[in-house]
Formats: sequence, structure tokens, C-alpha cells
Amino acid sequence: MQKKSEIILGIDPGTLVMGYGLIAIDKGSIRLLEMGVLQLSKYKNHPERLSLIYKKMEMLLSTHKPSAVAIEAPFFGKNVQSMLKLGRAQGVAIAAAMMHNLEAIEYSPRKIKQSITGKGSASKEQVWGMLQRILSFEERPEFMDATDAVAVALCHHYQSRMTQLTPAAVPIKKLSGKKTSWDNFITQNPDRIKDK
Repeated sequence: MQKKSEIILGIDPGTLVMGYGLIAIDKGSIRLLEMGVLQLSKYKNHPERLSLIYKKMEMLLSTHKPSAVAIEAPFFGKNVQSMLKLGRAQGVAIAAAMMHNLEAIEYSPRKIKQSITGKGSASKEQVWGMLQRILSFEERPEFMDATDAVAVALCHHYQSRMTQLTPAAVPIKKLSGKKTSWDNFITQNPDRIKDK
């Protein structure tokens, strides 16, 4: 029986433009399935925007059936109203993922950029350029929110791989007695000593 591709949905939440990107991982190769944006700026009513975000998420989740959802954590700015609206948009996207029994994992903008380019302060253009090389696509989207969302999905893939590769912590035997010196530790943990 052939193993099904792992599909990751990345979301760059926004109340004016929401970016989304889907990648598939199959036997170590990564390919771009779809990327795009949901344009919300023409809708003046904020609850209507939130409803459209939910409907778009529902459509993406039902159509592609991803095994993971990753979302960019909001960047904290000075405008409290904007932050409140962005938080609501993010909450709606997370709620949609939860309705499909998926946890939406958050990544900071800096973590995403660092994961893709190796530099946490990379520009959107640098992220886009690196994604083009990794995923072999030509088009430059009208909105960088789409490539940002693809970067979120790819960041999640890289981070989950690192977690799988990290060995489990080796428990240290509890020291008996009040004295906690290196000598006591070595005496009680001879299996932890390595020769150079």
C-alpha cells in the first residue's frame, strides 16, 4: 500500500488580505500544491470578513484534507484596533482547523524567515526567492501574503522534521543524599561517562 502524501496548509492571517499556501511532502520531496489570497478589503463589515475567512478555510480543509495547519503568529504593532481585528481573523482560521480535528501551530514571523532563508530579518522578496528555488515555481504572486503562507507551511515541515530527529532526553538518575557534587553524580551515573 502506497503511503499518502503529507499535506500542510499554511496561513498568513489578515483582515484585508489572507494568504494561504499548501505544500505536499512525498518521500522527502516537497512540492507546491496551491497558493493564493483571499481579498477582503472590499468588504467594510468586519464580521462579514470573518465569515469569508471561515468559509475559505473550510473550503481549503475539505478540498485538500491537510494533515497539519500552520499559521503565522500576529506581529505586535502599536495600533490596538488593528491587532484586535487581526487576532479575530487568526482565531477564526484556528477555529476552522479545530473543526477538522487539526491543531493550528503558530510560528513567529522571525522564526518563519529564519527557517526559510537562514536569516530572521529577511525581506519578503528574499523569502519569495528562496521559496522559488526550493519549490521550483516561476510565478510572482500579486500579493506576497500568498508566498508568506507557503513559507509558514514549509517552516512547519522543517520544524516538525527537527523535532522527529531530536533524540529523547536521557533521564538522569536522582541523586540520593544531601550532597550534590560531580563526584556523587559520577558515582551514581557511571553509564553517562564517556572517554575522550
